[in-house]
Amino acid sequence: MRLLSFIGLFFGSAAFVQGVVASPVETEAGEPVVLAVATFPEENAFGHVVNGERNKILVAVENKSDRNVTLKNIAGSFHHPDSNKLVKNTTALNYGIPLLEGASMQLPYLFYSEYPGDYRLNIWLEHIADGQSYRVTAYDSIVSVVEPEGSWFDFKLLTTYLVVSGLLGGLAYYLYTTFVPQPKKRKTPQVSAPVGTVTATGAGGYQEEWIPEHHLKKAKKSKASGAATSGDETSGVESGTEGRKRKGKK
Repeated sequence: MRLLSFIGLFFGSAAFVQGVVASPVETEAGEPVVLAVATFPEENAFGHVVNGERNKILVAVENKSDRNVTLKNIAGSFHHPDSNKLVKNTTALNYGIPLLEGASMQLPYLFYSEYPGDYRLNIWLEHIADGQSYRVTAYDSIVSVVEPEGSWFDFKLLTTYLVVSGLLGGLAYYLYTTFVPQPKKRKTPQVSAPVGTVTATGAGGYQEEWIPEHHLKKAKKSKASGAATSGDETSGVESGTEGRKRKGKK
């Protein structure tokens, strides 16, 4: 890829020098001779075109005719390197600058690319002389369209990472809750109050159904014996009182 860029730069410069040395003032069709050669800046010595970013190329223009011309615009296009099929046109940059006879200048041209790979880049200059429009080729060589270098501090890249991470996290949570069996919650059984007749004795109440039967029998026997004892004591007191009364009568 770098070799192709050097070859294109070499032939472009050679064409420019040849045109300066041996070009006539006007062509046979009456077109004024205007030379244009496009080169990449020094910071881009290999002529790489960064995909999706603004790329800069410098167009050197010289008016070799004896007439004044007007530089109309600079435009370009990308073509397939083998079939020369058009891939994309670049945006034309209008100037409208007059270029006097024998004068020269250098103009910057900015363009974008959207398809990585190797393509033939064609850049041309349009100028006007005596009301007629002419086109001059400034660059015609194969260039390499490369992806920009990634950076962890790129805001767009970080935003993309966050969005993708959120989507993957949501998908993982959905799959986990859908296909992974969840532990069942243990339900505490509620104790219901017994249904039946409630018997209360003494000052405090209690439910006899909750008391075993043999305890109830023992409690009844003790109550019966206590009642008999209290009856005997009562009869003894009454008999003692009657005896005292009899002695008093005597």
